[in-house]
Amino acid sequence: MKNTSMRLVAALGALALVAAACGTGVDFEAGPLGAVTVEGGESIQIRSLQAISGDVAFLGVPNERAIRIAVEDYGEIEGHAVNVGTGLDDLCSADGGQSAAQTIVSDEQVVGVIGTSCSGAATAAMPLISDADMVMISPSNTSPALTSDLLGTKGTDNHDGYYRTAHNDFIQGAAAADFVFNELGLTDVALIHDGDPYTNGLTNAMQDAFEGLGGTITVHTAVSKDQTDMVPVLTEVAATSPQAIFFPIFPAEGTFIVQQIGDVAGLEDVVLVGADGLIADNFLVVPESEGMYFSGPDLRFGDQKSGVTGVSADDFLANYESQHGGPPTAPFWAHSYDATIMLLSAIEAVAVVDGDVLHIDRQLLRDELGKTANFEGITGNLTCDEFGDCASGKITVILHASVADIEASKANVVFSFAP
Repeated sequence: MKNTSMRLVAALGALALVAAACGTGVDFEAGPLGAVTVEGGESIQIRSLQAISGDVAFLGVPNERAIRIAVEDYGEIEGHAVNVGTGLDDLCSADGGQSAAQTIVSDEQVVGVIGTSCSGAATAAMPLISDADMVMISPSNTSPALTSDLLGTKGTDNHDGYYRTAHNDFIQGAAAADFVFNELGLTDVALIHDGDPYTNGLTNAMQDAFEGLGGTITVHTAVSKDQTDMVPVLTEVAATSPQAIFFPIFPAEGTFIVQQIGDVAGLEDVVLVGADGLIADNFLVVPESEGMYFSGPDLRFGDQKSGVTGVSADDFLANYESQHGGPPTAPFWAHSYDATIMLLSAIEAVAVVDGDVLHIDRQLLRDELGKTANFEGITGNLTCDEFGDCASGKITVILHASVADIEASKANVVFSFAP
């Protein structure tokens, strides 16, 4: 539950509003985006939009579970429960994101969304959510197009009301390039994406950074979603004689790449590097994945705690495993927790109490999230920029040492990078 100091601040604010109204009720006037009014006895409505079925459910399921745990830990807001509702599925696709967003925006009581799991789903969901004057905070979108290039240029898919607690892949691309060029000492790299905004954005970022260091991209090619025969693309890659292949894709296609690479002459000694989309239990158990490197968010949270709930990573994981019988299957569980606490804290900060009624102004909610600074989360201190990037951006590279102990591999950090 929230700490008592925050409760006291909220209570004093509510008393001040009541006093200002001289006992006649609050004279509330909604801003330009309107407001959500929560009547007495009703719940505040937020929604979870994650990939909870199909090949990428390994990512969305722990995200959604973390959201629900965060809501439990936070508790009520001014006497009103918070309701996540039935989890919505982004299917890790544009079609899935758009369809789910249509469901969300049809309910005018929804205040905000924690989602999506995948950047491709966000590009289609966010225009609808933004146009409905709602907010969305993603725990695992990393495509630069959703925010910016970190140099002041707005991303092509950036919309008002969007925020994220995951890193921007311009940072991860730089980290991967630094690791391969400076740590491994390799100068010739092939890149493979799958056309998704996440995978394509990350390979583009890696290419820019790697060439900036003096390296050579031998080929920048793609596979298709649901492709199973990887020999043609691997043959194309082999013809360019790379020392390493960076393929930040998902397990469905990544599994076929590692299983078929041994059938292609010229790739016997190539170094394989993946990213956070492959740091998944269902990929790490594949025997051919052993020995790979993976870039991803720094999960060494230590004794960092949520400044609102007081929950640490260890506390969260103990609760998660107690409820679900094992650890999260993907790396963005803490980002999901922090995103939810950020949203609930912002709602509480702007909510106006009028007897047993609560008014939540949509513009003020966006403003509150936009000015987030040094917000203490499990993942560290979060500060949002003008485009919605809120994460610190710390990246690590892990070495998958053994399929017999994938949890040990997830903690086997061999390189660290901070922007």
